[in-house]
Order: sequence, then C-alpha cells, then structure tokens
Amino acid sequence: MTNPTPVAGPGGRAAAPPPPSPPPGKGLRHGSVGLLGAVALGLSSVAPAYSIAVTLGLVTLTVGQLAPAALLLGFVPILLTAFAFRELNRRMPDCGTTFVWTTRAFGPVAGWLVGGWVVQIATLLSMTALSSVGATYLLQTLGLDAAADDPAVVTVTAVLLLAAVTAVARRGLHLAASVQYVLLGLQLLALFGFGAAALLRPHAAAPSAAWLDPLAFDDFGSCAQAVLLCLFIYWGWDSLITVNEETSDSDRVPGRAVLVSTFVLLGTYLFTAFAALSFAGAGDTGLGPSVLGAGLAKALELAVCVSALSALLTTLISSSRATLSMAAHGALPATFARVHPRHRTPATGTLIFGTAAAGLLVLLQLLSPRFLGDAILSIGLLIACYYGTTALACVWHFRRQLRDSPRDLLLKGVLPLLGGLMMLAAFVRSAHDMYDPAYGSTSFHGVGGVFLLGTGSLALGAAALPLVRSRHARFFREGRSAVADPTVNED
Repeated sequence: MTNPTPVAGPGGRAAAPPPPSPPPGKGLRHGSVGLLGAVALGLSSVAPAYSIAVTLGLVTLTVGQLAPAALLLGFVPILLTAFAFRELNRRMPDCGTTFVWTTRAFGPVAGWLVGGWVVQIATLLSMTALSSVGATYLLQTLGLDAAADDPAVVTVTAVLLLAAVTAVARRGLHLAASVQYVLLGLQLLALFGFGAAALLRPHAAAPSAAWLDPLAFDDFGSCAQAVLLCLFIYWGWDSLITVNEETSDSDRVPGRAVLVSTFVLLGTYLFTAFAALSFAGAGDTGLGPSVLGAGLAKALELAVCVSALSALLTTLISSSRATLSMAAHGALPATFARVHPRHRTPATGTLIFGTAAAGLLVLLQLLSPRFLGDAILSIGLLIACYYGTTALACVWHFRRQLRDSPRDLLLKGVLPLLGGLMMLAAFVRSAHDMYDPAYGSTSFHGVGGVFLLGTGSLALGAAALPLVRSRHARFFREGRSAVADPTVNED
C-alpha cells in the first residue's frame, strides 16, 4: 500500500492526500470514555501531587523565587509539543500514537526505536519509581515509619501495589477511569487545600508578578537546569492519547483533552508554587507540617501516595495499548495483541508489563537503591528524545499541507517545529549535565551513571534492532505503509 498521489486542488495547488483509512478495530471497547474521562486519565498519569512535591523544592533551590517563571518556561515546549500530538491524532487516531506517527514520518527503524522502545523503557522505569514512592508514602501514612525505611518491605509493598493496579487495568478502561476520578479529586483537593492554607497564613508574603519574569534569571545555566526539572513534572499527559480508540469521537476528543489537561497542570503548579513561596520563601524546609499541621500533613502524604498510584495505573494502561498497536502492526509478537474477550482490554500485554515492572524494580533494588534513583533520573533524557522526535514527525508528515492555510502553517508547522527543536535542545543539555559524575548517585570511570543509564537504554534498543528485524521482517520491509493497516504476525 502506497500513499496516493496528490491531485490538483483549488487554485492549482496540490491538495493534501486523504488521511489513511482507520485500521479495523483491534478489539478494544469503543466509546468507553468521553472528554472528562480522557482529561482525568491525562492528569492522573502526570501524578501532579507527587510531581510537584518531589520537584518544586529542587526548582526553588536552583532559581529561588523564580520557580514560577521556570514552571512557565518549562510549559512552553510542552504546549508546542501538545499541538503536534493533537494534529497527528486528528489525522491518525491509533492507540500506538508516537510509534505509528514516527513510523509514518521517518520509517520503521525510527518508529520502532524512538516511538516504541524509548517510550516503553521510559514508562517502565517510571513505573518502578511510582510503585516505590507509592509504597513508601503508604507505609508512612499508616504510621509504619520503620517499615518505610526498610528497602525490602518497601519493595514487597510496591510489588503488591503493582499487582493491584494490574488487576484494575486488566478489567477495563471504564473501571480505570472511574477509579481515576476519585484519585485525581483527592490529589487536586490536597494541592489546592495546601495552597489556600499557605496563602491564608498571617505572615505569608503577598505573591509577586516578578516571580513570573522569564528575563530575571541570573545565568543561563541555572535557568536551563530549572526548566529541565520542570519538563519532568509535565511529562505523562500524552498517555491519554493511547486510549483514543476507546474514546468517543476519537479523532477530536483526545486532542482537546491534551490541551485541557496541560493547561490545568500549569494552573495547578503555578498556584502551588506561588503559595509555597508566599509562605516559606525560597527555603528548603518541609512545608506540609508547618502549613497544615501534623494531622493535615498526613493527608498530604496520603495525597502523594494516591498520586503515585494513580499515575501507575494510567501508565500501565497506556503502555499495554501502545504495545497492542505495535503487535497489531507486526512490530512485536502477536501475544501483545491479544484482547480479553469480555473486558476488551489487552489483558496479556497488561500482565506482561506489570510483571516486567515488578521484576525491574526488584532487580534495581538488589543492585543498589542508588542505582534505582539514577535510573529514574535518566528518564528525562528519554522524554526529551521521543517528545522532540514526535513534534518533528508532525512537521514532516504535514509538510505538503503547510501552504494550505495560516492555521496549517502555524499548528502543523511552526509551533511543532519550535517544540521539537526545544525538546532536542533539552536532550542535548540533559546529556551534557548527566555526563558529570557528580550528577546523581553513581559514576563509572569519571562518567555519570545517569548518563550511562540514559544513553545505555538507547544503545540497548539499537542493539536489539537486528534481532527484531529478523523476527518482524514484514514491518521493516514495507516501510512507512506498514502501519496503515494492522496485521498480526504469529511468531
């Protein structure tokens, strides 16, 4: 199957080729969620309570009261990339998302490696972090502080949590979305409750618009470091796109949900940052007990636990659907394309991914807790890689339509191009910073362990390509047209 030759349109211009026919159903349940459910899934996958709790202190230590400005700057490439995701989803609403879009634009090698491998490795590493954090905060909330400090107990608890969310994800998207409403509501209630309590304290300083000034940074290095940290707390909203085949009006609703969820995140983070700075300034002291009191601080700890578990559930949902698409298009073994006959979910892929996350968590903990921490830090490199590539894929895919209208030029060309270049610049900057042996907790022969883990993940995927090509020759042989129609290869 080849792309149709453009025909002359009005004014003699070559009309854009019609979008590829949507592939036959993969067995998923259509119309399971609407706009609100998709937004909830997108927000939950970011884990706003956990992300802001972990990252805001680091950003404040880096740039002081300009933390809101860093949050705003970090949002810019995220928003520009979100436009690329929206336009690509409108043209090709496939649960494989980045894998399908990158393959169509740049070919099967780039599609499998960047759109498939990089995304799944980043997700897998994220799941180990989320399960570990969720277990630690759960034990602390229950008053089991000694157990929370015991790596073995935390690991066992994390594995049990992974088993629980795997069971929920396997039962179906409708149940998962219902659970997410509750979990997300608890997170937002905790964050806005914390912010209101901080702002209403008698000695809280009045928020200042100067905290949003992007020109007030003392040097580029601290600004870049803070912005890179902020990229991490926005990551994950794209998970909602992977349920596009189960969403009502699949070519439009997920794209709208992407923009809604990213702006809700921006507002939530800015409000929390302003509240924290108003109460405590740019210090690094713990805010929960001092703002809320010991009792409500426990509620905030529970919110962080809930946030981690909520994101864990959503990432598991998104990863199993991405591998379902890869298998349906012939890029992975057919096992990943098996759909549960009653629940209509990629049940086998869900179990495989949940088990893989548990196994990786145990392995990293056995190697060293410090090794686990550096593996998590390396995710930033992978995020910048596939976000940037997807944004550029949008520009390349729609390159013949950019003259059709000012809207096409702006939303399919200029904005995604800027977003892609910013993300790739973040990739280069991240690699430079991570190379320093002082970055993270481990190093090897003078090279930072975080850099080795991040680039090692990319190298491992490249090394696996020859084997994958031999097992899935049709996908690699047919090139960009391979993802136009799904075919399951029995291996």
